[in-house]
Amino acid sequence: MIAINNLIFEIGARALYDEANWHIKPGEKIGLIGANGTGKTTLLKIIVGDYKPTSGTVSMSKDIKIGYLNQDLLSYQSDKSILHVAMEAFARQNQLHTEIENILKKLETDYSDDLIDKLSDKQHEFEALDGYSIEYRAHEILAGLGFSDDEQGRQLSTFSGGWRMRVMLAKILLQAPDILLLDEPTNHLDLPSIKWLENYLQAFEGAIVIVSHDRYFLDRVVNKIVESRKGKLIPYAGNYSFYLEEKALREEIQSGQFKNQQAKIRQEERLIERFRAKASKAKMAQSRIKALEKMERVDDVDDDNPSVNFSFKFSRPSGRHVVRMENISKSYPNLQILSHTEGVIEKGDKIALIGANGRGKSTLLRIIAGTDKEFEGTSETGHNVTTTFFAQHQLESLHLEHEILQELQSFAPKHTETELRSILGCFLFTGDDVFKKIRVLSGGEKSRVALAKALTADANFLILDEPTNHLDIQSVNILIQALQQYEGTVIAVSHDRYFLDNIANKIWYIEDQKIKEYPGTYAEYEEWQSKRPAVKNTPAPAVQEKKKEEKPKQETADEKTKHLKKLNQSLKELEEEISKLEASLKKAEEVLADDSIYGNKQKLEEANLNYNSIKSNLKEAQSEWETLAEQIMEMEG
Repeated sequence: MIAINNLIFEIGARALYDEANWHIKPGEKIGLIGANGTGKTTLLKIIVGDYKPTSGTVSMSKDIKIGYLNQDLLSYQSDKSILHVAMEAFARQNQLHTEIENILKKLETDYSDDLIDKLSDKQHEFEALDGYSIEYRAHEILAGLGFSDDEQGRQLSTFSGGWRMRVMLAKILLQAPDILLLDEPTNHLDLPSIKWLENYLQAFEGAIVIVSHDRYFLDRVVNKIVESRKGKLIPYAGNYSFYLEEKALREEIQSGQFKNQQAKIRQEERLIERFRAKASKAKMAQSRIKALEKMERVDDVDDDNPSVNFSFKFSRPSGRHVVRMENISKSYPNLQILSHTEGVIEKGDKIALIGANGRGKSTLLRIIAGTDKEFEGTSETGHNVTTTFFAQHQLESLHLEHEILQELQSFAPKHTETELRSILGCFLFTGDDVFKKIRVLSGGEKSRVALAKALTADANFLILDEPTNHLDIQSVNILIQALQQYEGTVIAVSHDRYFLDNIANKIWYIEDQKIKEYPGTYAEYEEWQSKRPAVKNTPAPAVQEKKKEEKPKQETADEKTKHLKKLNQSLKELEEEISKLEASLKKAEEVLADDSIYGNKQKLEEANLNYNSIKSNLKEAQSEWETLAEQIMEMEG
């Protein structure tokens, strides 16, 4: 279908691709992955002919039809309705429709057989091309991508960049190409639209090449991974999860080969040193030197998964209640977002706020952050809460004349240059990159600087609006590690399900203009949601369980006071136990962080056993604390 042979592509003195080879076969669904800067987008542009290779060939079938979604399409403007723009995909059908309309107009005065025959031919071709269903097909795909019937009649120019990109995606899908090239297709989609696109691509009969940092999306759509790495294109026969397993196995083998070869080289070098001084052995030494020079060296394995070596600390812990919202209502002209709803964010919560676009997620974040004051009800921030709010518009607060490192130093003066360079490295700014001026950075690079700033703040409450946009898979992993070790409170909006599943312990979603809560991880929420009856206002599991509980017997006032006192005493003892367990867990983590322990198998097993035991006891104690706290709140209420 498409064959790339001995591809070399150079930018200045740097070879982005060096004799790379890749054959794309019909029907393959491929994830093209690699760190930022390894040339994934460039390769797509080479395939479609936007860029010319330095040398090598890209050959393909003469009549192949390529559908290419790229970020440049954001600049496309039109005053036509989005339904009309999407239907531009049907070029021949539209042309025939116009010609048929013109012939019908002529037939009002001209009844010639020639004109009637021409009309018949045009109508026959139009019917063969399924022209009568094109509006329905366009409507169906736009609806899948989140556009209501009313919105489909609106002009494209009235939509934001992200929504315009959806229209471009719809137009490409409607062209029914032989191969789809999709560059970060989920960047501007909400979760329902991502799931719709997954189902569409799974059923798509042509070939697909997807550049994406969304590993869940790749797992559900692709059956092959191609990694762009060190100028080569390395194939893996499976989805992203298979790629991770297979790559780990390959690297284990490569590491073993490297160590064995290094041991052999050291042995040879010792023999050469011994033989070199003896005249009788000099010839043998020269022979071994030549053999060493000719030896094809095995490279050591590069660490593609750097870990966070940066301490995210804050000087003051918050009180138990971080934010308390009561009777919140918020509306825009002709649109009610929230109505008499409430929510409480508690210390240590890591909340994923999810749902379709337009439901009010970003609005709710602004209310929580205190940047939106135009609402009814009350939103109160708790004791000692210090907040950092990351959103795409925060890019405007960057100082354009600052260098990247200087921007972080002025914002977080307590951190050393080494610490700040470390976190900038996590977000792909290494070496002299840190001395670039903010004004020369792309939108994606500015976004990463703003995110790095947010994570260096002396804040015990992080509010993150789409933090994974413009991050590659490695950087998303770094952000996950950072938030997992962060001891404060987090609420995040993201369409990256892997990110959400790894950072959240609670799910918030907006339904019927109310804030609803699911007490668990994103994966658990998804499982519950899949089994949830399609009934409006279905309560979350915690609410359902409370409804099933039998009413307790009425207590006298004295009995209630004694019972409450006993519960509060138990809660206090449990809090002391949790504090001790947390301290023990920290010590157990320090033992496991000591590299020397990994040389002693017995000590490592004992340390792991101790760590898991403490972790299990802590989880049990925390669960018991939550149950007790709920009982006390119910009695006090």
